[in-house]
Amino acid sequence: MDVLEKIQKQVDENPVIIYMKGTPQLPQCGFSSRAAQALQGCGIEFAYVNILQDPEIFENLPRFADWPTFPQIYINGELIGGCDITLDMFQNGDLQKATKQAMEAKQQA
Repeated sequence: MDVLEKIQKQVDENPVIIYMKGTPQLPQCGFSSRAAQALQGCGIEFAYVNILQDPEIFENLPRFADWPTFPQIYINGELIGGCDITLDMFQNGDLQKATKQAMEAKQQA
């Protein structure tokens, strides 16, 4: 499977997924840590990919959605952005709404 197909499959199969440096429990960068904390603050389960353990994803993810930095957060198959956008959305309540809707849609499928 091509790496871009692999990324597409991960994004399609997980209503909420973060591509980050490290894991939510042991983040390896401050931006990844803050973004994962915001997702955890939504009280939903989310998938993650540690890009440091998958060099192919690390190298190719920026061209997948034309977003050059990490972390990258996808909800319902759409890139919502990185750390700053995620934190802004969390502070204004949009992240909680979006993640809740994504999880409800998954349960109805």
